[in-house]
Amino acid sequence: MAKKLYVGNLSYNTTEDGLRNLFSDFGSVASAKIIFDRETGNSKGFGFIEMSTDEEANAAIAGTNGREFEGRQLRVNEAMDKPRRDRGAGGGYNSNW
Repeated sequence: MAKKLYVGNLSYNTTEDGLRNLFSDFGSVASAKIIFDRETGNSKGFGFIEMSTDEEANAAIAGTNGREFEGRQLRVNEAMDKPRRDRGAGGGYNSNW
């Protein structure tokens, strides 16, 4: 099963292809995604890589966390699911008036 990795401290010039190439040294990359700001279109300096197996993901973490890439020292770890915000009937605000 594929495992998603968080990749932080990316250069703002890093491309998804460059990220994919870096991680392909450790196995099959199912996807590579850099996160961009909606308003400015600029990179936010982080992204996600999905490796095909847990073993490849663990090798990628060991091989890239702390490694310099495009002038920046990468932070790589297993991605955590972002908790969903409950918007409920009150639209996310306290509606107990």
